[in-house]
Amino acid sequence: MKGAISKTFLRCLIGQHTRLSRDHLTPELVLHLLTPACHLWHANHENSPLDDPFWAFYWPGGQALTRYILDNPGLFQGKRVLDLGSGCGSAAIAATLAGASEAVANDIDPVAEVAVEMNMEKNGVKVKPETYNYLTCEPRLLRETKKFDIILIGDMFYDPDFTHLISQWLRSIHPDSMVLIGDPGRVPFNQHPMKSCLKLLHQYSLRKTSQLENNGLTEASIWLFDK
Repeated sequence: MKGAISKTFLRCLIGQHTRLSRDHLTPELVLHLLTPACHLWHANHENSPLDDPFWAFYWPGGQALTRYILDNPGLFQGKRVLDLGSGCGSAAIAATLAGASEAVANDIDPVAEVAVEMNMEKNGVKVKPETYNYLTCEPRLLRETKKFDIILIGDMFYDPDFTHLISQWLRSIHPDSMVLIGDPGRVPFNQHPMKSCLKLLHQYSLRKTSQLENNGLTEASIWLFDK
């Protein structure tokens, strides 16, 4: 009962402090997002009822990755897909729309799990939210990744240490899994040796609103990780 009440409360909180938006690279999707029109956009951390709501932002790398999925549905048809660090769940939602047999939206933030549920309902699809921390490289979780045909990583390379952690994890997962990465050219990503293992697949120009909201970043790229 406590969990049900908590989830209901979180749904109200998310609905109150976000806006339904299509103003991004994937207007086919409507998403609960924190935008400049929201009070919390201008609030400081102390006045926010939501702790670090990273899931409420549609990061440029995630936008590009989701756009790539929608533009290439044949790649995802019948596949089992893991959206790692899923945030708002856009990539998992897009994979489902593209015909994936299963799409898991994984984020360690339990509030993100609720946001994903709300977003999938708005877009009329079913994805599976999870809060496991796959990056711990726990043997059970590494075995779990073997079932995924495609692993999606959207805009998670924002910090040098975390970038290194992800690169180590990528080398430990099953070699048959295709790994697609969306990144807007963040410095930790560009400077990491992992970059030599990546193949550029596509580049997208960001919409003007996204450029303004992301310190002038103008484009985001899709990369294939070649293990």
